[in-house]
Amino acid sequence: MFSKISSFSNKVLNIAIAFSLAAMSLSVFGNVVLRYVFNSGLTWSEEMSRYFFVWLVFLGAIAALKDKMHLGVDIVVNALPKGLQKVAFIISNAIVLYLLWLVLEGSWKMTILNMNSTGPATGMPLSYLYGIGIVSSIWMMALIIASLFKAIKGKSERFTIIQSSEDVLLEVNHNQEEEIIAK
Repeated sequence: MFSKISSFSNKVLNIAIAFSLAAMSLSVFGNVVLRYVFNSGLTWSEEMSRYFFVWLVFLGAIAALKDKMHLGVDIVVNALPKGLQKVAFIISNAIVLYLLWLVLEGSWKMTILNMNSTGPATGMPLSYLYGIGIVSSIWMMALIIASLFKAIKGKSERFTIIQSSEDVLLEVNHNQEEEIIAK
């Protein structure tokens, strides 16, 4: 059940990232072509590309957290015995949960505050822009809570806070093999 939810959320995340990148690129490229070839332009292009970029960054932060690719220094944690690694893992994730709560709280306040403010070119409520903070903090909290449950229940063998690119690629290949076997 959890793997199906995880797989579905990964697909939604990848689609949202791809859509944001494509929409931002097409908006900017289309506006450049219109300006230089046809001497006209889209007034809303710059504003929408900025919105898509903000969404892309926040969605990318979720993807990086999911794959444990955020920057970190784990030399001390890796030198600890397994029991203390688990404790350090739980403490660091608890701190991240608290910081995500602060992001959620701030994003909620900014979203509510900007419900009646609109973008100058698009007329869209600015709450759409600030709402990504709510989405990303909740999504990241869910990822952190899931990894904490795995660590507490003992289902996680490694208590790494960050992974190398090679570890991620090996894990992706392993997950793809499991999906093929499951089908």
